[in-house]
Amino acid sequence: MESPLLQSPGAVPADAPDQEVAAHYGEPSQEQRALESGTAFVDRSNRGVVRVTGPDRLSWLHSLLSQRLDGLKPYEPTEALLLSPNGHIEHHLHVIDDGEAVWAHVEPGAAPSLVEFLDKMRFMLRVEVADVSAEYAVITGPPQGKGLAWPDVSGTETRIVPREDGFPADLRPAGLWAYEALRIAAYKPRFGLDTDHRTIPHEVGLVETAVHLSKGCYRGQETVARVHNLGRPPRRLVFLHLDGSVDRLPAKGDPVDIPGGRTVGAVGSSARHHELGPIALALVKRNVAVTDELLAGGIAAAQEVVVSPDTGANAQIDLRRRPANRA
Repeated sequence: MESPLLQSPGAVPADAPDQEVAAHYGEPSQEQRALESGTAFVDRSNRGVVRVTGPDRLSWLHSLLSQRLDGLKPYEPTEALLLSPNGHIEHHLHVIDDGEAVWAHVEPGAAPSLVEFLDKMRFMLRVEVADVSAEYAVITGPPQGKGLAWPDVSGTETRIVPREDGFPADLRPAGLWAYEALRIAAYKPRFGLDTDHRTIPHEVGLVETAVHLSKGCYRGQETVARVHNLGRPPRRLVFLHLDGSVDRLPAKGDPVDIPGGRTVGAVGSSARHHELGPIALALVKRNVAVTDELLAGGIAAAQEVVVSPDTGANAQIDLRRRPANRA
């Protein structure tokens, strides 16, 4: 659903998958500063909104998703993942319960497939699932301290609001570029941009925010537990400071190379930050040294560690040998 703000003076559509909202309104750097200072909001109304009602909703979602939800208190925001049976991320949900229904916002275009999967898993439980993206919108701006809201980057808050209420009249609109720059600077991966079909939670740091490591069984738990206790993920998320003398940003999927030609990963999302300059997130092989200088789509890049190469393998296994028989 195309946002009406795309008809605003100076509005420029964002690239896919965000083409239904504005990338900026003609002043990208000023829009970032306004968002950080609490005088702007970002239209993210292209995101999907899913509502789950019924008395069994929390225990049911608890059994399917990676987060502990059976004791979720009203208006307590959290994150959760729907994983494949092999532990790969299929959906990243931002979840809140209002005492009568669970609400979640997800990536653009993801709500129909999520609802389809959840509907198949209802069986005889007292739950109803609905895609309410046409009635509700997602916006990010200064905290309001109430309602369906999640703390977000740089002191902002992301909220679900009825579309009929419109957008805040007392704030200037900032484009999605403003939010994305602050998100990347906060090391927050975005599903579908900073992940691929093979991504597991440990690789992108979502174990800390979207996975409960001691809850009961759920889809994909075996992989999460195995990596956490015994193994290490094959890749890790890194933050990149890009060479500011280059007049372009790397594109999603561009190779990340070690100077000399060896490809060690791929670029996810990138942006121009009003203070940090050009920045990006990327997935690289775990064994890439944290001190290595990199090339991201041919652009020189210095890395900062987001996910440690030592992530995982937390189990302490004490193998004791029987003493040799003595004559």
